Amino acid sequence: MPAARESLLDAAYTALARRPWAGVRMVDVAAVAGVSRQTLYNEFGSKDGLARALLRRETDAYLRGVERALAQARDPVDRLAAVSAWTIGAARDNVLVRAVLTGFWGERLPMPSRAAVSSSPVPAQRRADAGVPTPAELLAQVRDRAMAALTERGRPSETEELARACESAVRVALSYVVAPAGREEDPARLVRRVIAGAAGRQPAGVSAPSPTAGGR
Repeated sequence: MPAARESLLDAAYTALARRPWAGVRMVDVAAVAGVSRQTLYNEFGSKDGLARALLRRETDAYLRGVERALAQARDPVDRLAAVSAWTIGAARDNVLVRAVLTGFWGERLPMPSRAAVSSSPVPAQRRADAGVPTPAELLAQVRDRAMAALTERGRPSETEELARACESAVRVALSYVVAPAGREEDPARLVRRVIAGAAGRQPAGVSAPSPTAGGR
């Protein structure tokens, strides 16, 4: 029941914004979603299963945003800057994305966990039960997506430098997630400088920004 599942996840996310996860009740989630409590348990199995599904959904939504940023018709440096901007914005607006990216889990949030062996008849729940990536694993997934996007039309040479540029873009973004910038700071400009100066040369497919790029 995809529609019911999404409604339940929406209801759980809304409930989490109002109270700590420990205070979120399954019966209330089901009532807000307009389905029976039995439907909730059929979809997720337990409250822990609901938490895993919610974390998986928000993580997947973040990764889809990364792919959208990389798909924009821009030069490679701007595309990596767009990934950084998306990462900062997603972490600012979504406490679960911020926690998955940084590994900082407060008492209000559901802790990431993995089912020992998922027996759920729902394919989406079996995937959710596998758990969400660690911050290091998530960073690697973003880096690999960026590398794939930036080399799809170019030469796959100098892979190490390209990987460093892609990872640096995300790490710069994460530094702004942990220590938010002041209004006058432009994270995208810093990303461009970091990439342009990586290893003292340009990675394959990543050209130096123009003299006016920092002001775009």
